[in-house]
Amino acid sequence: MAYLRGAAAPRVPGLILFVILQRAAMSSALFSPIKLAGLELANRLVVSPMCQYSADDGCANEWHLMHLGMLAHSGAALVVVEATHVERAGRITHGCLGLYSDDNEAALARVIAAARRMGHAKFGIQLAHSGRKGSAQRPWEGGGPLAAGADPWPTMAASPIPFGDGWPAPREVTEEDMERVRAAFVSAAGRALRIGFDAIELHFAHGYLAHGFMSPVSNKRTDRYGGTLENRLRFPLAIARAVRAVVPPQVPLGARITGSDWRPDGLGPDDAVAIAKALKDEGIDFICVSSGGITADTRNPTEPGYNVPIAAQVKKKVGIATRVVGLIHTPAQAEAIIAEGLADQVSLARAFLDDPHWGWHAAKALGAEVPRPPQYQRAGPRLWAPAKG
Repeated sequence: MAYLRGAAAPRVPGLILFVILQRAAMSSALFSPIKLAGLELANRLVVSPMCQYSADDGCANEWHLMHLGMLAHSGAALVVVEATHVERAGRITHGCLGLYSDDNEAALARVIAAARRMGHAKFGIQLAHSGRKGSAQRPWEGGGPLAAGADPWPTMAASPIPFGDGWPAPREVTEEDMERVRAAFVSAAGRALRIGFDAIELHFAHGYLAHGFMSPVSNKRTDRYGGTLENRLRFPLAIARAVRAVVPPQVPLGARITGSDWRPDGLGPDDAVAIAKALKDEGIDFICVSSGGITADTRNPTEPGYNVPIAAQVKKKVGIATRVVGLIHTPAQAEAIIAEGLADQVSLARAFLDDPHWGWHAAKALGAEVPRPPQYQRAGPRLWAPAKG
């Protein structure tokens, strides 16, 4: 439990790591197939949703075409498109993707169709609402709240508590707001299905609107949406229930949740288990375990794989397909997570930004193979000697 609150992650002893790599040379667990609902995936490797802050009023553009087209043949079986917001005022920044208009839908459909033609990956999408963390600058512009002259918009949250020092106080969400947002998630899910996404993920983490309701740090309500965990889950579960009702059973519907707020007054691993159980009861097919983000001054651990022990608890105690994210960056580390049954999938973000062919190199290290586009075959180990080394 000390580790779950931020202590150093356990290291894999050298002998165990050697055994894992020897097994991998025969049959890699990371590159074994998995089925989620009706979706068959060739391996357990996922490109995590990564905000690009480069959309035009919510619309995907040439940047997304290049970015997602590149990741479509990264070696990962599934690429999850960045947090895509269900309302214009639910975006984090002016550059965030949205799926709240016909223009948004048409633009993203064009990008996904092209990426599918170019690569081998399946595509998922993460649907989100920023809550009190919205109306913000892009990270490279400072990341703080938008100034008065930068076209800011009012934000809302479970309780009228600012995200951090210098942030404006959001207004408290009303029942009418909940009804509108729930309908917006349903509408965005319908658009995602028309585009042809293979999977849908609800963003219930990182301090955004749904997580803001779940966490006692940000939810101080005294009505039926505050107080106990059961009450704090009421609105997020209503979103999950409504979206599940329109997403066909063969299309996997999942949720990214917070495994820990990394604060003594916040959510912890036991809460993550309870949240995952409640979502499973609503028909959710998989859980992605992340953590942190509930306040501006809260910091996550920096040890690679810091969410893995929490994901392992969720997998064991809930019996649901479990994905984990959080500073996973080496093939051996990813292989060990799957081989030891700590999670069913691993999700990488920065590793793919650093090396868009991470999956190719991981497969080589683990004695597996992934498809490559024919234009790149001559750089593979069969045709290029340096690739064999």
